[in-house]
Amino acid sequence: MPWLYLKGISTGAMQEALEALLGQDAKGLSAASISRLKARWEDERQAWSQRDLSSKRYVYLWIDGVYFNVRMDEAKQCILVIIGVTEDGIKEFVAIEDGYRESEQSWLMTLRDLKQRGLEIGPELAVGDGALGFWKALPKVYGQTRSQRCWVHKTKNVLNYLPKSLQSKAKAALQQIWMAPSREQAHRAFDSFVTMYKAKYPKAAECLEKDRDALLAFYDFPAEHWVHIRTTNPVESAFATVRLRTAKTRGCVSRNTILALVFRLGLSAEKHWIKLRGFKRLGQIIRGVKFSDGAPVATDEQGVEDGLISRSAA
Repeated sequence: MPWLYLKGISTGAMQEALEALLGQDAKGLSAASISRLKARWEDERQAWSQRDLSSKRYVYLWIDGVYFNVRMDEAKQCILVIIGVTEDGIKEFVAIEDGYRESEQSWLMTLRDLKQRGLEIGPELAVGDGALGFWKALPKVYGQTRSQRCWVHKTKNVLNYLPKSLQSKAKAALQQIWMAPSREQAHRAFDSFVTMYKAKYPKAAECLEKDRDALLAFYDFPAEHWVHIRTTNPVESAFATVRLRTAKTRGCVSRNTILALVFRLGLSAEKHWIKLRGFKRLGQIIRGVKFSDGAPVATDEQGVEDGLISRSAA
């Protein structure tokens, strides 16, 4: 029953689906059973959202505010989502919480709750859309965490200020920035884009320019991780299947129901995630190894550490 519901069979069609699968003996399984099941999911989500996090250490966080087709009077509600990656390269949900829009206060409450439950050390980098209230809340809880703006969101925002006839060329120019092999080359491509569009389309240039540092933060992290940390794709891909299921509700579910449903679907999707590419680099980041243009920067301390490792291995 839970599998059928999560995969898209509505409560009204549940009886017919079960009879087709199990025969006439399935008549006792009703839509009310699904209602009880959803109530249990909500209890499970509540317990999960209060779990102890003192043993966790997340190197990166991907964050987003996800909207679903809930009732009109709750249209401003969104689900605040945080996905983290551990030192072992395992991606997992850190938070799936109710929120109002994507306000600073909603994110602040979520982050403070994580810290109170034991997540004392903040991530090295947080990746998200620039419009989130998250960025105002983050330094109030994890002041050392760096910010990386999502290039997918930024590209869409910049192109919105340009006529359609120019968008294809502009998109290719933006790609030259985030695909550059070094920060220096990225800055040159960045300056070239601003120079090209600033005179006629100042809002497009300004939209890009204002987040220059946050857009290029990934250059200070391992090159193997760039494909993961330049965008919020881990959140987007995780919720693609979730949206397929919730779209079938046609706006007739409540906020609590959608939250429980998203929780169960999210944990189901989590089982199929693969490890972060180059995850062995995560341990280096935790130990304080610095990176420039994706490569580790050699220091006296690092040389000593490498020497100790080599002698130990020998």
